[in-house]
Amino acid sequence: MKPVCVLGNGQLGRMLRQAGEPLGIAVFPVGLDAEPEAVPYQQSVITAEIERWPETPLTKELALHNAFINRDIFPRLADRFPQKSLFDSLGLATAPWASLDAKAQWPELFATLGDFLIVKRRTGGYDGRGQWRVSPGNEANLPDEIYGNCIVEQGIPFDAEVSVIGARNRAGECVFYPITHNLHQEGILRTSVAFPNANHSQQQQAQAMLSAVMNELDYVGVMAMECFVVGDKLLINELAPRVHNSGHWTQNGASISQFELHLRAILDLPMPSPTVFNPSVMVNLIGTELNQQWLSLPLVHLHWYEKDVRPVRKVGHLNLTHSCPTELADSLNSLVELLPNEYKSGIDWAKEKLNWYYSQ
Repeated sequence: MKPVCVLGNGQLGRMLRQAGEPLGIAVFPVGLDAEPEAVPYQQSVITAEIERWPETPLTKELALHNAFINRDIFPRLADRFPQKSLFDSLGLATAPWASLDAKAQWPELFATLGDFLIVKRRTGGYDGRGQWRVSPGNEANLPDEIYGNCIVEQGIPFDAEVSVIGARNRAGECVFYPITHNLHQEGILRTSVAFPNANHSQQQQAQAMLSAVMNELDYVGVMAMECFVVGDKLLINELAPRVHNSGHWTQNGASISQFELHLRAILDLPMPSPTVFNPSVMVNLIGTELNQQWLSLPLVHLHWYEKDVRPVRKVGHLNLTHSCPTELADSLNSLVELLPNEYKSGIDWAKEKLNWYYSQ
């Protein structure tokens, strides 16, 4: 089986490596500044854990590699302008938007898009960074350098946030996980909940939209699509052409994790639809020191990234899954006692989602 080189050596590359080991797939996450001769890329399939990267000797070499899967798709989706333009060209619902090129646009933008707008950098900016909330009167506070480098979207009063993780192989076959319900706080994903049986209407909408994107791009591998729920409709927020934080629950909550599914897709291995048996909860660990007492809870699966702990930095996640609602709720209640206070609201939100699911 061909080895896989992952451009980027963060936690996603690490988890791709872990997923490859049981299958006998050698996965090599490599830093962007690695020397090309030190990377076994010549006979490998190349993938990436990031959408954009600086030009280095390694990335220049890989840009010419014909086994770099989705090589030409990454720059297109890493820029929010062509990404939004793609949605429009396919007739997929998204927040009304415009390119932000000059200060003189503001009167027209407020007139056409409304009084609550979100400015986003075209490239970069994640976990709430590189974004500004704008209403009439405070646009003057924006830095001058953003003009020509941003888009502006209508602020959407959404009911909830969801994502769907799907995968497509070279033959054009697509498979999907059930929709994931997500809670963001200050722009950072804090908690995700997934159920074996998703809302049928939402699932069908999400799969149709993500299929349209993957087929248009002739994409191969796992892709994530984040959406706003507005009534009974979904609006696409943005895409990630890679494995995604909101799919981490699949490591312990699905028969095939998103990381294994990505490897299967890019290596032309069988790609059946993953089975999800029980509800799952994922709690992001953000700027929080390792606490080995988490392991005293039998339902907790700890995924620790071995990164330096810094404020607002993702350093790991916890997965919990079980068929019994009482067992899962009790474990979440115990977990609250072992985490800093800021985690309580996210875990309470997860319990509300679970209660809603079991009451159906």
